Amino acid sequence: MNPYILTVLLLGLGLGTTITFASSHWLLAWMGLEINTLAIIPLMTQHHHPRAAEATTKYFLTQATAAAMLLFASTINAWLSGQWEIQQMSHPLPIAMVTIALALKIGLAPFHAWLPEVLQGLDLTTGLILSTWQKLAPFALLLQLQPINPAMLTVLGLLSTLVGGWGGLNQTQLRKVLAYSSIAHLGWMILVLQTAPSLTLLTLLTYFVMTFSTFLIFKLNKATTINTLAASWTKAPALMSLAPLIFLSLGGLPPLTGFMPKWLILQELTNHGLAPTATLAALTALLSLYFYLRLSYAMTLTASPNNLIGTAPWRFTSMQSSLPLAIAASTTMLLLPLTPSITTLLPT
Repeated sequence: MNPYILTVLLLGLGLGTTITFASSHWLLAWMGLEINTLAIIPLMTQHHHPRAAEATTKYFLTQATAAAMLLFASTINAWLSGQWEIQQMSHPLPIAMVTIALALKIGLAPFHAWLPEVLQGLDLTTGLILSTWQKLAPFALLLQLQPINPAMLTVLGLLSTLVGGWGGLNQTQLRKVLAYSSIAHLGWMILVLQTAPSLTLLTLLTYFVMTFSTFLIFKLNKATTINTLAASWTKAPALMSLAPLIFLSLGGLPPLTGFMPKWLILQELTNHGLAPTATLAALTALLSLYFYLRLSYAMTLTASPNNLIGTAPWRFTSMQSSLPLAIAASTTMLLLPLTPSITTLLPT
């Protein structure tokens, strides 16, 4: 892609998210979401592949539906209360409609079916943007919505953690595994959205760092399937020995960074008398941990079936800069001892 066009599209992504962040009016927030969607669509179709075109079409239809529902809900709220302010929603009907629209935008279960299919049709760089940056604007709106029905949030959160863990079990495509991983992590964030919004933000930022390092590992090895990943250890042995730790951090295994948000969320749920919800969330985390262990097992203890005409991955050196990956990987694995310091920074 032409670098000038790429720069304009990336600036459009930043502008759309910034407008949504800065808005207190529903029309302005909707405008920022639309700018964000229109800016990423050319990035999704830049390779002119049929799967990319199909993924872009699915993404556009889904986001347009969610945006239309958001606009309809804000109009109903203005009709009922005479207010267009985001924080002035009081009627349960528009609040429920906005919550469903934003859940559809970020891919919460049961509105998740588009996310694995769209992510599967994209290259790893655009998939990284879709999995991280595109979540910021809807979450900014979710954090401003008060009060949301707690029962609705609990159902969405538990269903997302269950679907995210269950859906990733039999996947061989790495992008679909990351899509279901995203759904499961979003469920954890939604569970404490009402009681501890700062903890939701911490979980979102931790998920961004872990996903960033995982995508960079796949991009370095040009890996899109588990078999390709299993054959990539000869290309960067030191990195591939650390990659299972990154996957296990995504699964929330101590003593890695990914354990920190799950630990704090379970503690918060228990403190608010939601021990059954915390127990169910912890049990669904075992499903996610299983397919991360499966990836780690495939990388370290198996050899991928290769034919004689296949290209050996270690013959080609990667031109990717290793500094962002090194920083992201270190953060993904080593932040857990700083948990007391991080919790003191969170507003009570």
